[in-house]
Amino acid sequence: MQAALRTLTRTRRSAVCFVRAAISPRPDAPKAIGPYSQAVKLGDLLFCSGCIPLDPATMEVVKGGIVEQTEQAMKNLKAVVEASGSDLSKVAKTTVFLKSMDDFATVNGIYARVFGEHTPARSCVEVSRLPKDVLFEIECIASLK
Repeated sequence: MQAALRTLTRTRRSAVCFVRAAISPRPDAPKAIGPYSQAVKLGDLLFCSGCIPLDPATMEVVKGGIVEQTEQAMKNLKAVVEASGSDLSKVAKTTVFLKSMDDFATVNGIYARVFGEHTPARSCVEVSRLPKDVLFEIECIASLK
């Protein structure tokens, strides 16, 4: 896990020491497409940036529609969460961004299959545009314990 840490800083807040560490994910997750960390550990929490449906090998948006894009973005999220030493069963909250709320039922089915009986808190919002003009993006907050 030490190899996964890119940066390490210490900050003090209300006499509690938090260790902030940016995570370098495994090769099965695409690299960040901007100046941000894919995930940051803060205390016992993991904050994952939005995952979009990029193929990690090519860094291109996967071909297909909402099904293919949702499945790939969920795989990418899983890879980033697992790179931190956590897993999807420890996800407490997700935020889903959809290009069209017409895709909600399809996305909901895939989401339910991926998370199974574990049902994190979730928000879902329709947005006018997402990076690389994708149809789906997901971010999460997970426990590291």
